[in-house]
Amino acid sequence: MQTAPSSRQDMDSIPVIDISPFIHQTAGSDAVVEAIEAACRETGFFLITGHGVSTEATAQLYNLARDFFDEPQDWKKQQGRGTSLKGGVAFSPIADEALSATLGIKTPGDYKESLNFGPRLPGDVWPTVPQGLQAAFSAYFAEMETLAGHLRRAFCRAIGLAPDYFEPAFADHLSALRVINYPEQQESPLPGQLRAGVHTDYGFMTILRSEASPGGLQVRRRDGEWLDAPNVEGAYVVNIADAFMRWTNDEWLSTPHRVANPPGHFKGTTRRQSIPFFVNPSKETLIECLPPFAAKAPAKYTPITYGDYIALKTSQAFSKS
Repeated sequence: MQTAPSSRQDMDSIPVIDISPFIHQTAGSDAVVEAIEAACRETGFFLITGHGVSTEATAQLYNLARDFFDEPQDWKKQQGRGTSLKGGVAFSPIADEALSATLGIKTPGDYKESLNFGPRLPGDVWPTVPQGLQAAFSAYFAEMETLAGHLRRAFCRAIGLAPDYFEPAFADHLSALRVINYPEQQESPLPGQLRAGVHTDYGFMTILRSEASPGGLQVRRRDGEWLDAPNVEGAYVVNIADAFMRWTNDEWLSTPHRVANPPGHFKGTTRRQSIPFFVNPSKETLIECLPPFAAKAPAKYTPITYGDYIALKTSQAFSKS
């Protein structure tokens, strides 16, 4: 698929942006920033190509995670369930999580399973099968840290901040890497059950490596219609998350999204695997209206640390009232 150096964008599509001119500071760098800024205001979602992420590191993580998910369910359920090891692994079995609950919507558990890792997050000892899984997570995590740095600098230019404005907030960041397996659906899902229920992400931004398959990522437009995210070979989906929207005084959008079930009539394989990287600042980071946005309108929110913000979001999402 051909994409322009800057973007392909309208109200009925998610733009595809080649960010290589910005990374290498060549001709077209300003157009990249303009396209990103427009996408953050209009949809909160965009795809990026020209990102420079290692295809080898991506394939290694993808393949080893798939090998793990192919292991028997009874064995998998014994893995990654503890929280005593910082930088350990966490495993979430099928239907263990219902993302719609974060928006106060009650549904059956999502039809997916996942492996989760963050160097500063609690987890359990890594499984011995398959060999190399921990190294693959760490190598890919490093690739994502580099890409996230490029995107933060692009955001800074789009907003009118110093290029390194956000970097102190990410010195001890709480980012998380997850590999999600959406298995074949051998039987009809329960009423209201999706592969991933409608939700928004809590942190700064998410960088998603996905793949083409029936039953994929959908983004809710402002008019309430659901838009299928395009599949572009080698591209990443980027979306603004809640804390960043708050930083921008709600001018940039954290948009609800979900992963749909495959169509019931489809006869081929519907298995799907995605790799989201959740970019989160440190616990002590103060989330307050950024100066360029505060200059245009009064701040909507009082300043709050990221740690307190996450606690607040969780209490709101799971409130019994």
